[in-house]
Amino acid sequence: MSRLESIAESIRQNFDAQTAARDAALAQTRQLTRHCAHAIRAIHRDEKENAQVELDAARQLAEALMAGLKDFPDLYFAGYTQDALKEYAEASIVSALVQDSDLPGPEELELESATYLQGLAEAAGELRRRCLDILRHGHSEEAERLLGQMDDIYAVLVTMDYPDAVTRGLRRLTDICRGLVERTRGDMTISLRQERLENSLQKLDDRLSEDGKLTPKKS
Repeated sequence: MSRLESIAESIRQNFDAQTAARDAALAQTRQLTRHCAHAIRAIHRDEKENAQVELDAARQLAEALMAGLKDFPDLYFAGYTQDALKEYAEASIVSALVQDSDLPGPEELELESATYLQGLAEAAGELRRRCLDILRHGHSEEAERLLGQMDDIYAVLVTMDYPDAVTRGLRRLTDICRGLVERTRGDMTISLRQERLENSLQKLDDRLSEDGKLTPKKS
């Protein structure tokens, strides 16, 4: 085999390995995204066991994905890979915040800082959804707690004033998060005022009913 043929064969082997890794990564990212979506759905339905099963499956897929791309940084930092890992970060964060448990950091999830922060930003949307579900049944301290978590998320994101090349578009997600917090605070305020009004009307109705019982009937 000539020198040129040897070089070409080496390149073909490298391309074959990259192609195989890419194909495997594409399949894994699709499955990872699916498990994360199912986990979040289970969280909103208060199906804790199902949510944990889905999160465990997502964690295994994320670990396999990262291990499979260890020698291929271009594929690891490709959009589809980081998008799937962002979904993994979001599901893990939402699970922790809704259950009021310890928040996992990027090191625990083995994620890049930018990917983790993107997942954190998108978790605010799921917390808003959770708040609205709670408000359907009346104002509560749990909804207030979740709004506080959303506030905390925005307070952190707004301090990440770095170029988009570093944060990979985090500024846009931060602006969206701010809008979510403001709208949720408005919804909470309306809900609280409505509940207070309903309580006042109920008290007035009860008092009028009592007054009617105490008033002697005319003969």
